[in-house]
Amino acid sequence: MKNLYKSVSYLDKRCYEIYNLPEDILMEHAADGINRYIRENFQKGSSILIVAGPGNNGGDGVALARLLLGDFDVKLYMPYGAKSDMCKIQVDRFLALGGEFCDDIKVCDIVVDALFGSGLSKPLKEDIVELLGCLNRMDAFKIAVDIPTGINIDGYPNPYAFIADITFTMGGIKTSLVMDLAKDYVGEIKVVDLGVSKKFYEDESNIKLLEEKDLKLPVREKKSSHKGDYGHLAVIAGEKEGAAIMAALSALNFGAGLVTVVTNEKISIPYELMHSNTLPKNTSAIAVGMGLGMEYSDEDFNELVLKHEIPLVIDADLFYSSKIKELIKKKNIVLTPHPKEFSSLLKILNIDDVEVETIQKNRLLFVEKFIEKYPDVTLVLKGANPIIAKGEKIFINTLGSPALSKGGSGDVLTGLIGALLAQGYKTLDAAINGSLAHTIAANKVKKTNFSLTPDDLIKALGCL
Repeated sequence: MKNLYKSVSYLDKRCYEIYNLPEDILMEHAADGINRYIRENFQKGSSILIVAGPGNNGGDGVALARLLLGDFDVKLYMPYGAKSDMCKIQVDRFLALGGEFCDDIKVCDIVVDALFGSGLSKPLKEDIVELLGCLNRMDAFKIAVDIPTGINIDGYPNPYAFIADITFTMGGIKTSLVMDLAKDYVGEIKVVDLGVSKKFYEDESNIKLLEEKDLKLPVREKKSSHKGDYGHLAVIAGEKEGAAIMAALSALNFGAGLVTVVTNEKISIPYELMHSNTLPKNTSAIAVGMGLGMEYSDEDFNELVLKHEIPLVIDADLFYSSKIKELIKKKNIVLTPHPKEFSSLLKILNIDDVEVETIQKNRLLFVEKFIEKYPDVTLVLKGANPIIAKGEKIFINTLGSPALSKGGSGDVLTGLIGALLAQGYKTLDAAINGSLAHTIAANKVKKTNFSLTPDDLIKALGCL
């Protein structure tokens, strides 16, 4: 896991005040990190257009231009001049080496966006939007310095942004880089050190970026065992029983020893699953909500779910039901809404009344509002980069791909989390590892990203 920060300005300040590292040194290290990447990945003589802004982000770009002079065909474009003290110093150094400005953008092999950094809070002006549009249309490798220009502090284009192949973030990773609406703009994310190792630069953060190596699989190490040792998940099926069957199959393929589909009526299910009209006595976790509809009366729902103190994962239809007010009071509970369901959930629980668009622009804010009111509940806000949270801990998973944008993918995730709950994982651990398994498995399927099916995803669990 890596630390994530809403802002690193206080970490930079510590470098100035405690480590005696002036702003100049930090800027030189920032520029050199990108300089080394370019030298390692592109041939000398390649043409490089650096578009630099008037502030310190522009200063990083000008310093980079100076470092590349002599070995690369450097074209420095500064449409707004230099205004910050550090940017002016870097311009003087660049000019002293014989560097020259260009008066317009030029076609190049590499384009570097150093216009505006991570503190952007106002919408971009029309002329900047037009400039970014020209840069985005260029057939070149695109590098963003700190953050693509136009992505604001909350992590969405305001109203437009530079589309980078790679973003070099300075010192530490900002949360704005890992929000859903930034995903199409940031490309690969690399952290540049600023003159000290991260041991000295970083502070421990309550917000973490999940990595593939964080996945803890339910590996069976005990040689003498039986199916009852690995839990029994009950999946409550409703009007659309296919959703429950997908969840049940994913659970069975993710280590649950027994999986029962619970229904009011007899239905056709795969032979490896069990079927019941009541909750099995040895049930160790329940998954409910997928395709549930209006299948159960309040009395039946109470008998199947509410009366039991068993770990529970809730999805889909229940986020539109007043039953969630009772379910939210239970211990050992995981909620897995997508943004529209989360909007309904926030309203029913009187946390906020907001549209999906507002949530997507402020995902972290509304997750924090939820866990502040319900610190004992584990939340998985689904999306391009799922956010998993409980108490004061927040985890973001950026490993997902568009392949998961398919009906049934969410049902598979519910089954994965349910399987881990049934096997004794704590709710937060089940949510983290279920989400990681979900995204990593999707990436292992060797198919076009538009053709992934829930069945492919379930089969890929065997390759983790």
